[in-house]
Formats: sequence, structure tokens, C-alpha cells
Amino acid sequence: MAELRPEDIRNVAICGHGSSGKTSLVDRLLYRTGEVTHPPSVDEGSSICDFDEEERAHKYSIETAVVHCRHAGKYFQLLDTPGYPDFIGQTLGALRAADTALVAVNAHSGIEVNTRRVFQEAAAAGLGRMIVITKLDLENIDFPSLVQHIQEMFGPACTLLNVPIGSGAGLRGVVSTLRPPADAAGALIDPNEIHTRLVESIIENDEQVTERYFEGQPPTEEELARLIVEAVAGGSLIPMVCISTKAEVGLSELLDALALCALPPHKVRRTARTAEGTEVVLQPDPAAPLAAQVFKTRIDPFVQKLSFVRIYSGTLSKDQTVPASTSRRGVKVAQLLRVQGSQTEPCESAGPGEIVAIAKVEELHTGTSLGSYTLPEIKFPTPMVGLAATPRSRGDEGKLSTALAKVAEEDSTFRLDRDPQTKELVMTGMSELHLQIVRERLKRRDKVEIDTKEPKIPYRETIQAKAEGSYRHKKQTGGRGQFGEVHIRMFPLPRGTNIEEFATKERFPSMREYHYDPENNFLWIDSIVGGSIPNNFLPAVEKGFRERMERGVIAGYRVQDVCVEVFFGKHHPVDSSEQAFKTAGSMCFRNVFQQAKPCLLEPIVKLHITVPSAKLGDINSDMSGRRGRVLGMDSAGGDLQTVIAEVPLAEVTTYARSLSSMTGGQGSYTMEFSHYDVVPGNVQKEIIEKAVLAEEEEE
Repeated sequence: MAELRPEDIRNVAICGHGSSGKTSLVDRLLYRTGEVTHPPSVDEGSSICDFDEEERAHKYSIETAVVHCRHAGKYFQLLDTPGYPDFIGQTLGALRAADTALVAVNAHSGIEVNTRRVFQEAAAAGLGRMIVITKLDLENIDFPSLVQHIQEMFGPACTLLNVPIGSGAGLRGVVSTLRPPADAAGALIDPNEIHTRLVESIIENDEQVTERYFEGQPPTEEELARLIVEAVAGGSLIPMVCISTKAEVGLSELLDALALCALPPHKVRRTARTAEGTEVVLQPDPAAPLAAQVFKTRIDPFVQKLSFVRIYSGTLSKDQTVPASTSRRGVKVAQLLRVQGSQTEPCESAGPGEIVAIAKVEELHTGTSLGSYTLPEIKFPTPMVGLAATPRSRGDEGKLSTALAKVAEEDSTFRLDRDPQTKELVMTGMSELHLQIVRERLKRRDKVEIDTKEPKIPYRETIQAKAEGSYRHKKQTGGRGQFGEVHIRMFPLPRGTNIEEFATKERFPSMREYHYDPENNFLWIDSIVGGSIPNNFLPAVEKGFRERMERGVIAGYRVQDVCVEVFFGKHHPVDSSEQAFKTAGSMCFRNVFQQAKPCLLEPIVKLHITVPSAKLGDINSDMSGRRGRVLGMDSAGGDLQTVIAEVPLAEVTTYARSLSSMTGGQGSYTMEFSHYDVVPGNVQKEIIEKAVLAEEEEE
């Protein structure tokens, strides 16, 4: 392949809600530009972008697919993203690699759940935005009302670059609003009505061109081509184009619009940090120091790990050894590949703006920075819906762990943990659908079938008061016995406590040292005086504490937000041992914890619920019934309102179904972890009773 100039590259993420025709559109663009010889089809299972078995079976995208094509002297790298919120992590990664977001709006369904989300995410990322109105061949479409609704929702910068001629089965083509023809008979909106507003929005940032325009001299083609990119980059213009993939209407015009309006790499401001922490602005210069980032990871059926990389500056070459933020010694790029859906071809090097894949480098992960700088992390939502997974066939435990680890490597919104109490693998994802797709992939790719239990809520245990106590472990069974005695004080340690200000000699006069575990917010204070517990046994005491914290005290959940001061003990010169002091530490922790007003903490999530205004009363009432707290409301454009609320995770694990029922499918929501809070007494009693009953059944 001839060397690519950064100014000729257009990286476009095609995103929007499910069933808006994104994948079919990308497939058809590949056919239209000659990249494939036969028209691909999602329905027939021959799509270039939806090539996984799960995607073909369900007929919707699950992962981002990367493809490329050429048109009008431009090299397009298209990222076809999933349309359902359950797979939003894939879209967020793709937006990091793109310079322009092409947001698909189904002409029949209008603006849907994920349409709003991806539009906002693209704006937050500083990308250029365009809108493609799809499926205009369907019947009963009120096109003028749809355009008005888009402008109400996303702002007046949304302006049509073309309008359809005819509608439904009578759709015949599109007509330009930038260069309206003399005869626009059949156009659903008069292009001349839009032309003036469109031109003014393009030239408004150039005073000289604007001044000449109002003096009666229209801008030249060259000026329009230059300024339309500036307008898209500045957000003063969000071009809208109209298509029907099925009727093959508007596809060539869409390619022309992308060539004209999509941003080249140098029009999106990208920053990174040096090793010293200084922020630098990256320039798409092939001779500059390398700056690149892994935005997606895929493990293909042959267990070949592919790390998809966007290059922002410098040049990446085959057999080059480059610094990597996740490797202390750097990594060698043994295989550099260009990607076309499921197909790859080797390449020798790639420069700024290009998207390539690096094969078989285990040190690379999604978010890894390559080169001289560290790129900002890609922020993914926290998965909150969990299932305990066990293999259906005995002996598949190791196989299951390996298979789930591959899924976690590929999907940054999937988390894998092992529950220390039950020894079960707990997989956590964005939704029930997300986890169902994981199950299908395990069965198909890794030949592992699993059984799952109801979503597990990650409760925590803590204390609300100070307590003091001791425990003596003494056991004599003939021969050498076991002896260890531990005295402790226990204090609540609220999140956000300044540890250096808390662990002072004024509060702990005999303190010798302290250890702090930020993950569990656990502070260990060593105040042993006079060797009442020899130093060589203190690590065993701490280990006993930590094991008890993992096992829990009142309901079997992990303990957090606790400070423990060990201030006295006793030992025996013969019978004391590490095991004896570990047992004494564990039992002492348990006893004192029970005296310190123990309580359960539950995860609280923040919901942003977008619904029609008429449904606000239903939403507020429903939140009250779920122990939720409404924090406020914002306008979401048009007749939509966004309710912001905090609610216990246990109350919303299946909220998608309830919201759909309440709003007739018109509602949408996003959910993210907020904080832990104390469980009300009556609810806590039920949880503890269930935990005790489950433990008795296991015994």
C-alpha cells in the first residue's frame, strides 16, 4: 500500500442505537467503493462487520469492527460499533480511535436510547459529529417532524446536507442543500429553505468570507471545502445526510459528505503526558516521537491476540521495540497488520492517523499507551450486574477460568472475580443480555457450558462504633500445644479519611508503625510495647485479621472501613506459633467486630433515566418504592426529561424490564457505581437471615 498522508485519512465511528442500520450501511459502503466484490448482508450472514457467530445468530453487532475503503482521494477507516447500551464499552473504545462520529438515526424509530448516549460521548471526546438518517424507504415517516425533533434534541447546528425526494416505496433519491438544483420537485423539504442557513453556518468563523457573502459574493468551492471542516470541528455545524441502504439511495452522496465534512487527524486536539508529567499536544507528524494507544483487544478463534492501535503521532514499524505503559521493558512489534473485518494483511509500518493491529503481544491491553507519551485512560462504565458461574461439566473449572479471562481481556466492561467465601467465579457485566452473550461465546469458542446463579450483590460489612477486646487461643492435645493471646482496639474508618492525620501519636501514643490497605480502607496500627507479642508473630496476627475480613463476620461479606490497633498480647516460649497467633487474631477480630455496632453496607448506583415528560410521575413514584432518592431533573431536549437518582443496586438489577414496561419502550437509563451506604435495619435483618440459612444449607 502506498504511504498514507495524515491529511487524507478520515477515521469515522459509525454509532447509534440498535437496528438503525449501521452495519448494513458499512457493508454497503465497502461494496460501493469496490473493497468487496459481492454485496454483504446481515440477514444472510455474509456481513463483513458482523462476522462472529453470536453476531450472525442474533443479527446485531456485539463488538466494534474495523474496516477501510477509499473514496474521492480519502482513505476511510470505519469503525462499526454495537448499537445496544449493553455493549457501550466497545463504542467508547472506538470513539477514542475516531476523529468523527457518524450517528445513525432510524427515520422510523427516531432518536432512541443509545442515540443520545453516543452523541453526548462524541461531544465529550471533542470529535466532529455528523448524523445519517437511515431507513427512509420505510412507510409512515414524517420527515419534517423528525428533522425538527433532532434539532430540538441536539441543537440548531444540526443542518441537512441533502433532503429525500419521495418517501417510503416512492423514495427516488436525495437532493443537495449545499448546491440546490433549479428543480427540486418531490423533495420533502425545499432545499432552498435550508441553503442560506447552511452556508451561513459554514462561513460564520471567517470574517472576510462572511463580509463578502453579505455583499453578494458567494464563497468559492475551495472556501466552502475548507470552512465546512472548521465548522464541524468547532461544533457550529453538525451535517445531516439522508440514505436508504435497502433502496441504495444516498450512499454515494454520503461518501461525498464524509470526504467533505469528516475531520482529518490534525483537526481533533489530542494531548498526552511525558514521563515527567508534562502535558503535550500531539501533532500527526510521521517524524515526531511515537504516540499510540490500544483501543480494542480481540482474541480470535486461533487464540491469536490482536491489539488494535490508533497512532496519533510518529511511525510504528514491524520488528520495532517500543515503550509500553503496561510493560517495564517495552514490547517488540513482531507482526503489524491492517484489518478488514475478520481479515488481516501484514504491513511494514503505519503513521499518524492510521489504525492497525499488533498480533501476539501479551503485555498489551486495552488502554495501553505505546511510545514516548502516556495517553489519557479510556474511561469505561463500571459493570454492576453479577452472576456466579460454575462449569456444567466436572473437571472444567480450569478451562472455565481461562475462557473467562479471555473475555475479560477483550471486554473492558466485563469483570471476573473469585468469591473468597464460596470459591465461585463471579462474572460481572453491564446487563443480563451482556452476560448471556458471554455464556454463548464460552459455549461456541471455548466449548464450556456454565450454570449461573441469581445476580450477586456485593454487600460489605463495617462498624459504627469503637470497641476493645481480646482473645486467647489455647489448645493442648498432647505434646506441643498452641498458645496466642491478642488484645485490640477497633475504630470506624470513614472513606476519605486522611490517614496521615488519623494515624498520629496523639491518637495512638504507643504506635510503632502502621500499614494501610486502600482497597479495603483498612488501617493496621502496631502499638505493641515490651515485646508482649514478639515481632515475628505480628505478621501472623495481621494475616488472621485479613482472612477474617475476607470471610466476613455477620453475613459472610468482605469487611471494609476499619482501623485495628494491636496494643497487647501474651505468648508462650514453647507453645506459641504463627498458626496460634493467626487463629487468635482472627477470633479476636470477630469478637470485637461484633461489639462495635456492626452493620452491612450496600452499593448505591447513580441512575440517569431519560423518559417522556408525561412519565415523570411514574418514575419518581417507582424510585420511592425502590428505596431510591431523586437528586434532580434535566431537560434532555424535545419532550424528554432526565431524572437523576441514587438507588441501591439490589433494587435495580432488572430495571431495564421495569422501565420498558412503564414507558412503553420509550425510556432509557445509564447506571454507574456511586458509593456504599448503610443498609436499613429491616433490610439488613433479611440479608443476614438469608446468609445464615445459605451457610447452614452448605454445611
